[in-house]
Amino acid sequence: MNDRIVVVEDDPQMRRFLKTGLEAHGYEVAEAKTGREGLAAIVTRLPEVVLLDLALPDMEGTEVLAEIRGWSKVPVIVLSARTQSDEKIKALDLGANDYVTKPFDMGELMARVRAAMRQKIADKGAEPLFVSGRLKVDLLRRVVTVGGAEVRLSPREYELLKVLVVNAGMVMTHPMLLREVWGPAQAEESTYLRIFVGRLRHKIEADPARPKLIVTEPGVGYRLKVLAEE
Repeated sequence: MNDRIVVVEDDPQMRRFLKTGLEAHGYEVAEAKTGREGLAAIVTRLPEVVLLDLALPDMEGTEVLAEIRGWSKVPVIVLSARTQSDEKIKALDLGANDYVTKPFDMGELMARVRAAMRQKIADKGAEPLFVSGRLKVDLLRRVVTVGGAEVRLSPREYELLKVLVVNAGMVMTHPMLLREVWGPAQAEESTYLRIFVGRLRHKIEADPARPKLIVTEPGVGYRLKVLAEE
């Protein structure tokens, strides 16, 4: 059986575009035009991933997301024409795994879908060895290597990298990272985050000024990209 994806989108042209593209990559697609139809489809179809628009005719996509998170951990990727940082942060804080701004390239969307599915597999206990480009992170042994050479990280640098690795491919907001690494009391201290991201980039990136691994999502947070192994 092919992996199932539920698309919750009221625009018929966008639904057709998504259905055609996803099916071409081997996915089974269930479509929903409203939030309520989407919730019903998720319950009955038990998808591997949900693609969710924010502007739906019967309810806000964020309301749909909040309901989903009340009873399911299914990966949800928000698709929206809304580009404001606060909209992205709200969706991510409510439990979205990723946020893709319209218009988008199908190749980019497929990469985000694969990242969401890898995360779902990892949550079930997959082998804890992360590889992206020349970077390897062994979460069991707490060993980080770049191009085969071990990289020494401070405890805080390692914790930050570990959070990014566990959520590889997903956008992590500034507050999310700060809460995970520094604790709730430091959730607004974004200066800490910028400093430590800069330190990590100098240790794991080929060119820290043009990072390919830890990329910035402007005004929102950071994302650790999954690249082909070198």
